[in-house]
Amino acid sequence: MIVAESKPFKEIYELVKDFSRVCVIGCGDCVTVCHTGGQKQVEELALKLRIAAKRDGRKLEVKEETVLRQCEQEYVEPIVNYINDYDAVVSIACGVGVQTLAEKYTPSRVLPGLNTTFMGAPVEPGLFLERCAGCGDCVLDRTGGFCPVSRCSKSLMNGPCGGSMGGKCEVAEDVPCVWNQIYVQLDKQQTMHYMDDISPPKNWSVSTGSKPRKLEIKHLQMEKE
Repeated sequence: MIVAESKPFKEIYELVKDFSRVCVIGCGDCVTVCHTGGQKQVEELALKLRIAAKRDGRKLEVKEETVLRQCEQEYVEPIVNYINDYDAVVSIACGVGVQTLAEKYTPSRVLPGLNTTFMGAPVEPGLFLERCAGCGDCVLDRTGGFCPVSRCSKSLMNGPCGGSMGGKCEVAEDVPCVWNQIYVQLDKQQTMHYMDDISPPKNWSVSTGSKPRKLEIKHLQMEKE
């Protein structure tokens, strides 16, 4: 899932300082799970904006809305009925959701209320850990299901650095050394031979170092045609 954290309220309030009618729109998917962009957070942000505006003697109308998924155009279609009634939209979805609204409802002002951080997993209530960097060249079959790109502080591809001690990362003591985890996992799976393989330089051209990526599902495109 995509994990995002709330922007400081001061920053959001500054974004809407020149507007008198604002719509706060949340997303019912990833950011609801990580408690930063669901209906509850929409209500809280809207209330804080109203209180801050009243304190400053400003007239500010705030509408509250949450859609199932902001990243899909069909789910944001209903807001076409009122989006142009507002000076700006504050999207508390991931960056994909913000861009979906901005592209679909140009020239409406769509402002981000969250900072998108990483793709991760909930490991306990209120704790989300990065698990995938979207590198475009998955190696999990050779690393026991542990990702060295996202879970190694140095993204090393051929074993641990010289600084890891006692199974802990050199960069951050509260982070397990993923190469220690990989070693233990491969030993359990009896696939330790992967540790002898030398990974070539990673092909970052399929990652964010190249042009914006896309995925084409041929059979779905044929059905559409």
